[in-house]
Amino acid sequence: MDASRPTLSVYAIQDRLNSETPYFVHDHSFTLMDQGKVIKHLTLERLSRKKHDNKLHQSLYDILKDGKLLLDDFDIVFPDNVVGRCMISSCGRLRFEAPLNNTLFSHPEKGRCWWLDHERSAYAINHELAHIGSCLPFYGSFKEDSLLIHFDGGGSLSNFSAWYFKDGRLVNIDFHWRMKYLSSFFNANALVFAILGAKFEHQNSVPGKMMGLASYGSYSAGMEEWLVGNNYFSDCWGKKSEFYRKAKDKFNWSANQLTTGDAFLQDIVATLQHIFIRDFLYELTKLQKQTNTKNLYYTGGSALNIVANKAIVDSGLFQDVFIPPCTEDSGLSLGGAAFVEWEKHGKVDIHSPYLNNFKLTNKVEVDHKEVGHVAQLVFEGKVLGICNGFGEIGPRALGNRSIIAKSGDQKIADRVSMQHKGREWYRPVAPIMLEKNATYFTGLSDIHRLSDFMLLDFDITDNRKEEIEGVVHVDGTARIQTIRDRSQNPFMHDLLNVLDQKYDIKALINTSFNKRGEPIVHTPEDAVRSAKGMQLDGVVTNGKLTLFSW
Repeated sequence: MDASRPTLSVYAIQDRLNSETPYFVHDHSFTLMDQGKVIKHLTLERLSRKKHDNKLHQSLYDILKDGKLLLDDFDIVFPDNVVGRCMISSCGRLRFEAPLNNTLFSHPEKGRCWWLDHERSAYAINHELAHIGSCLPFYGSFKEDSLLIHFDGGGSLSNFSAWYFKDGRLVNIDFHWRMKYLSSFFNANALVFAILGAKFEHQNSVPGKMMGLASYGSYSAGMEEWLVGNNYFSDCWGKKSEFYRKAKDKFNWSANQLTTGDAFLQDIVATLQHIFIRDFLYELTKLQKQTNTKNLYYTGGSALNIVANKAIVDSGLFQDVFIPPCTEDSGLSLGGAAFVEWEKHGKVDIHSPYLNNFKLTNKVEVDHKEVGHVAQLVFEGKVLGICNGFGEIGPRALGNRSIIAKSGDQKIADRVSMQHKGREWYRPVAPIMLEKNATYFTGLSDIHRLSDFMLLDFDITDNRKEEIEGVVHVDGTARIQTIRDRSQNPFMHDLLNVLDQKYDIKALINTSFNKRGEPIVHTPEDAVRSAKGMQLDGVVTNGKLTLFSW
């Protein structure tokens, strides 16, 4: 690798099945970095408008050509997947393969690459390490005495890997599939799918639905024993009769269908969530004692479980906990590029989460009158879309691709979630607020940085819940996003200030700007089209407000 050259990272490994629905591989992307700074990034679904798009190999040549990236003066790295380490573009002019290994390396591995019409050097980086690398663009170089964990549905050779950073060296200390039973609760359990009414093509949306429903139920030790004894009913695809029979025999449950409103089924989901958090925390505790580490870097799809994240922070096992906003597979190309840049330069710049910048401008006009008009509309109960500048990387809208509304009205919250977005009744919407108001609603003197990326659950004090009833979940918590200062997001910071000072509105509903089954909007044109399709009251694009009349 050459420190004078930029790094291009491409996550475009073909899936095992050539189907419209992602199977093992999803969320294709590419990232260009130079001297530790992100130059270009694209999560494919934002451009193609296909949720979790995994067909970058089909359009890679054209997209790179359009972005003037079919050059030969950069290092190329390819994050891999459990299905393999080979990438061939549909046109055949971009090809890569890497050696197969039985262990995880803590560095990129040289492979064979054909780039256009000649062979050139390129590198593979294992899935697990690419996840770990996705922390670097948001927190800088790893701190000494740190434990680094990847935990997801499946990487290259594991679904759980542990790494140790000390004396400037990153060392893999373990990787295995022993935690697969936990991640499978959220992406491969037949009973969970049946309770949620999910089909195969919905697998990537199951985790969010399951976490939302779990809050309505309660853990039961007796139910856990029963579930374990029946292997969690993990393979009852298309044959639920045995579950019905055993549930009646054990608990006298006599319903004849699986529905999300059933208290017994809610308890099952809550029990699975409880097992996930407890067993994962037990594994972390063992690893922390083994390594005596002070800090935790945590990545992979499982790190989107905000209840588990809260348990980690509250446990006090670590002095600090770091999770990137793109902790799932949408961050793999970024993690691959960042890790190579870190190896080449010894550092990576700290970035905001607004990195989806392909074919976009970052010029956002923050006009005081326009902000005031938006604030007034929110006060009047309007629901608006926001599409400002570059889009967020990762699955969560953080103020640049958001739907916003007043948070103190449950009816508005229900309308946003179920009518405009088409989501299920049990899934909550989240709030965005100034840091001072996060302390006001939680009673905490210090708000953890994970709230910047909406990655943490917070208990809302009883006497404040009514003020933001639209964003407080059934268990009394809220997934707060915190705006700490104006540099974080000038438009959203100014809007929240006006709402607070003029209207005594201390938080907004903030949910992703997309309808159910669609990706988050990318361009202003996407935003207008999507806002009209969802019948929002208006949309802000790069600081300018457009209202619709219905």
